Amino acid sequence: MGGAVSAGEDNDELIDNLKEAHYIRSDLVERAFRAIDRADYYLEEYRDSAYKDLAWRHGNIHLSAPCIYSEVMEALDLHPGLSFLNLGSGTGYLSTMVGLILGPFGVNHGVELHADVIEYAYQKLAYFIKTSESFDKFEFCEPSFVMGNCLEIPSESRQYDRVYCGAGVQRDHEEYMMNLLKVGGVLVLPLEEKLTKITRTGLSSWETKKIIAVSFAPLVLPKDYTSNINPKTVPLPMFEVRTLQELARIAIRHTLRVTMDNGEGQPRGRGSFGGGRGLGVSGLHKYGPRFKRRRIHRRHCTSVVLSSALPTSALMDNNNNRGGQEEEKQGRATRGAGEEEEEEEAAEEEEEEEAERETGELLRAEPPINILRERILCLPLPEPLKMYLLYYRER
Repeated sequence: MGGAVSAGEDNDELIDNLKEAHYIRSDLVERAFRAIDRADYYLEEYRDSAYKDLAWRHGNIHLSAPCIYSEVMEALDLHPGLSFLNLGSGTGYLSTMVGLILGPFGVNHGVELHADVIEYAYQKLAYFIKTSESFDKFEFCEPSFVMGNCLEIPSESRQYDRVYCGAGVQRDHEEYMMNLLKVGGVLVLPLEEKLTKITRTGLSSWETKKIIAVSFAPLVLPKDYTSNINPKTVPLPMFEVRTLQELARIAIRHTLRVTMDNGEGQPRGRGSFGGGRGLGVSGLHKYGPRFKRRRIHRRHCTSVVLSSALPTSALMDNNNNRGGQEEEKQGRATRGAGEEEEEEEAAEEEEEEEAERETGELLRAEPPINILRERILCLPLPEPLKMYLLYYRER
C-alpha cells in the first residue's frame, strides 16, 4: 500500500510531498514527521527506498507507507498527556513519533508479536535518544514494548485514550478493540480494508468514520484462540510513577528550554523550537533549517561626504540655485554608479550559483548549535549529574 505521493530525496522532501498531497494537514503532525528520519528505521542496505511512499518488509520487520502513517497520526488527534496503545508496534517508528507529542507525562505502550522485532525497536529507540539532533528539542514520552498477541490482552486490563492497530481487523474483533478505549478515546484501525476512526462517545455509544481504502495483513490469531482452554494473556506494560530524580530532570530541561526559546535561543519558525510540554518543535531538517546560502559581497563606498561650517544659505545661489542643481547632478551620478555596482554584483552572484548547480555543490547550512546541551554543560553541577540531564548523549 502506498505510492500516493512522489518520492523524496530526503526525509524533509518526503514530508513536503505528503503536505502537498494533503496527507499531512496539521503543524503538530508535520513537526513529528520532520523530527524523525524514516531512513533510520530501515536496514542499512535498504535505506535508498526509505523516502518512497511505499510499505517495506524484511522478515518480520515492517513499515507502512508514509501516506498511511500520515493519515493515522492525523486521525489519532494527539496532544500532550494522553495514554497511547500501539497494537503491532513493529519497529517503533510510529510510537516514537507519538511520544514526541505526548510529552513526559503521557503513556506510550506497544504490543508486538515477534521478539526479534521488539529487539530491533529498542535498538532504534536507543539510537534516536543517543544520536538524534531532534531529541533535545522535545519533552519525550519514551515507548515501552511487550511481546505477545494483541488478541490476548485480558478484558480487565486498563483502557487508553488512543489506540492504533497495525494489522487488518475483521468485524469479529471490532468490539474487542473498542473495549480497549476510555470514554472519549479514539481507535484507529484497518477494518475490513478501510482505515477507520472510531470515537467512544459514551459507555456504549460510538462514532465511526471511514478514512481511506487500505490493504493490511490480517491479525494473527492465537493458536488456542478457539479452544478457550487455559488461554494465554498478555500483560500490558506498567503505568509507572516517575521518580523524583526523573521529575527533576524533566523540570530542569523544560526550564532551560523555555528560557532559551524566550531569550537566547533560535527565533521561532522553520528550524526553531517552542518550549511547551510535549512536542515543542517547528519544522526540522536533519541538517538544520533549509535555506539557500547567500554570498556576502563587501561594497566599497566611493562617495565622500563633506560637512561644512558655513550656513546653509551660503551654499545656495539666491537667483537660480545653481549650487543646488550641481549637487542634484552629483547625487544622480552617485546613485547611477551604485545601481550599476549592484547590478554587477547580482549578475556575479547568479553566475556563481549557476556554476554551483553545474558542479553539483551542495548548498546547505551548518548544523545548528545545540543550545540546550551547552547550557546544561555550563551548570555548576558535578559531571555525572550533567550527563544524567543530557540522557548520557554524546552530542
